[in-house]
Amino acid sequence: MLYTQANKNNKRLHGLDTLRAIAIIIVLIFHYKVVVSHQNNVGFISELGWTGVDLFFVLSGYLIGNQVLAAIARKEDFSLKLFYIRRLLRTLPNYYFVLTLYFIFPLALDGTVTAPFWQFLTFTQNFAFHPGETFTHSWSLCIEEQFYLIFPLLALLIASTRKSILLSWLLIIVGILTGMILRGFMWLDHGQAGISMSDYYEHIYYSRFTRFDELLPGIAIALFKNFHPDAFAKTAKKGNLLLVGGVVSVAGMFYLFSNYLEIDNYGYSFLMSTFGYSLLAVSFGVLTLSALCTNSLLYKISIPGAANLALWSYAIYLIHKPLFKLLGSPLTEWDININSLLGISIIMSLSILAGWLLYLLIETPFMILRAKLYPVNIATPKAETARVATNSL
Repeated sequence: MLYTQANKNNKRLHGLDTLRAIAIIIVLIFHYKVVVSHQNNVGFISELGWTGVDLFFVLSGYLIGNQVLAAIARKEDFSLKLFYIRRLLRTLPNYYFVLTLYFIFPLALDGTVTAPFWQFLTFTQNFAFHPGETFTHSWSLCIEEQFYLIFPLLALLIASTRKSILLSWLLIIVGILTGMILRGFMWLDHGQAGISMSDYYEHIYYSRFTRFDELLPGIAIALFKNFHPDAFAKTAKKGNLLLVGGVVSVAGMFYLFSNYLEIDNYGYSFLMSTFGYSLLAVSFGVLTLSALCTNSLLYKISIPGAANLALWSYAIYLIHKPLFKLLGSPLTEWDININSLLGISIIMSLSILAGWLLYLLIETPFMILRAKLYPVNIATPKAETARVATNSL
């Protein structure tokens, strides 16, 4: 995402903004059902809004992958130190602020169990996480932070080898297959058809080892763009075809997840648990690729408000769930139905407003500091390198 005064005038990539805005909106809708209403207020989106996190994974895979791989492709002096400093300034202030709220107001915000504080500080709480625990939606942040730590190291290591491009593609394919295998193994190892929701979330849904592969389609797009520019340029001419294909494939995955992930009198299905998440990420990857094609409608059309939601999405994601927990009871006491359009609008609007304030008061000062002290990931940047692409993280 873009935060700095220096980059203020750069053209944003509308397609990526749209996808990120969609991701945060459907996550809000899903968590409204889980935390507040316990009803499908917005139809199948209330049921499947969790997929917004999967879309975030794909987008992060591309945006971070593009930062690292573009520097490698241009043979620039990519600095791990600068990359990690910039990541920490980007992610930690908001996260630690919200984490502090959870531990200052335990009675209002705590779940049934709280992981040790050091795990929250180190983004390792998603190991052995269960539904209903404190700050459960931080599980996806753990996966992202672990990705930020490992991917640049691995990318630089691969870049130092012969046939690094071929090796990169092989590792992406192997990584996706490994994710599938691990999910299948966990399904078989923890109860098979009778697996409980708690065990399913701990060993399959929240785990680093069974969800990392959803970042790989985004990395594949970055690899394709930076190391196969001619093929990427030809593909980019088919942006609307990719858009249609992405929409159809995502719709198909929504149908499969809605009807076959949880089966009455059976439990979680093996096929969807094993293959579904990877296929969903690939489908989102097709949409992401379309968003980068200049002739695609997704690239061309700027939806009002999408850029702002994209810009605030990290802050909104962090703060919305505790606010959902706090706002339901007061509205009920004031005779406002939390399942009515008015009740939903109030809680959603206040959560977005809180995310904007968190972005403005906590996130933005650190982004300004980052832009001033550590503007790029390159140790010896060229003049044009400082003008980073929009929508970068």
